[in-house]
Amino acid sequence: MTSNAFGLIYTGETNPMLRDLALSRSVAAVPFGGRYRCIDFILSDLVNSGVTSVGLITQKNYHSLMDHLGAGKEWDLHRKREGLFMLPPFMTKENTGLYRGSVDAIRSCLGYVRRNPQQYVIFSGSHTIFNMTFNEMIARHIETRANITMLYNEAETTVSEEQNLDLRLLMDENERVTEMELNPFTPRSTHRSCDVMIMDKLLLEYLVEEAYSHGDYDLTRDILLKKCQTLKIMGFRYDGYVARLDSVNDFFRHNLALLEQSVRSDLFNPAHPIYTKVKDEVSAKYGENAVVKNSMLADGCQIEGTVENSIVFRGVSVKKGAVIKDSILMQGVSIGENCLMDHVILDKGVTIREGRTLTGYDGFPIILKKGTTI
Repeated sequence: MTSNAFGLIYTGETNPMLRDLALSRSVAAVPFGGRYRCIDFILSDLVNSGVTSVGLITQKNYHSLMDHLGAGKEWDLHRKREGLFMLPPFMTKENTGLYRGSVDAIRSCLGYVRRNPQQYVIFSGSHTIFNMTFNEMIARHIETRANITMLYNEAETTVSEEQNLDLRLLMDENERVTEMELNPFTPRSTHRSCDVMIMDKLLLEYLVEEAYSHGDYDLTRDILLKKCQTLKIMGFRYDGYVARLDSVNDFFRHNLALLEQSVRSDLFNPAHPIYTKVKDEVSAKYGENAVVKNSMLADGCQIEGTVENSIVFRGVSVKKGAVIKDSILMQGVSIGENCLMDHVILDKGVTIREGRTLTGYDGFPIILKKGTTI
């Protein structure tokens, strides 16, 4: 367990490829896996590593995120000292309240960074999902005397046009990063950044202030890419399952991947539990003629129809004669009688009247935004 590091999570990423999923919420608050949000995974990773102080930098549409996290009780971060800190944008003489990039965002909360007594900062985004602890990574960072240590995993060399941030690391035999490629058309490396890095907090302060003084505002483009040769940047490989929510297709694919035992066992490893907001609802209720096959159902559901190969969130109602196949139904969705839902994503509170049919495809699932009625 590490007690000499604090967490800093940037939740201000915007991704138009997520379409209606991120229309009224930040990417960090996008639901995942039946009862979780994206932020739950990186936050649980930090807590399971012994981190007791975590700052969340927010930018837009963060009301849903704040409602989900509350005071951080479920993550044991409701403390008299340290704990969970929400760092929303605010206006000052130098800060307009609208961040131009991650450097601008970090600079606006340097007061929080300086107040932390810990020496190291674990900085991450919020759209990458995995389950690990950072103790070994920090030990390697100290052992190699690196300026920055970046987490990466092995990914395909082919790139989809839907990928939002594809940072590839080119390394030597000692895992020292010699070059980086951002959104390459033909990647030369399979080492893809997991959007997590560790560094000394004094170095972070210096890099941010230096970049800002030169009119640079993005941590990846203006610091990592430009200083790759001058800073000692090391890589740390992660071999577990990694889900990047770069697009609606990725969201659909990674959710349904949870139906595989190997993926489920990796992401929800009981040795490193994933914490989330507790609702204390009743167990799912199944009708006399209900049929459920190879699906994940959260508590509070009422199933009277058929559900196959699907992820069903809390409080979903599926009436008699309705058939749900290869779909994702978020919290509070209501499906009327004799409906057919195939390859669809229904956001929170969607209502489908009786007899309706929606059919998508593997590469193009139909998505209905929050609160839609058909």
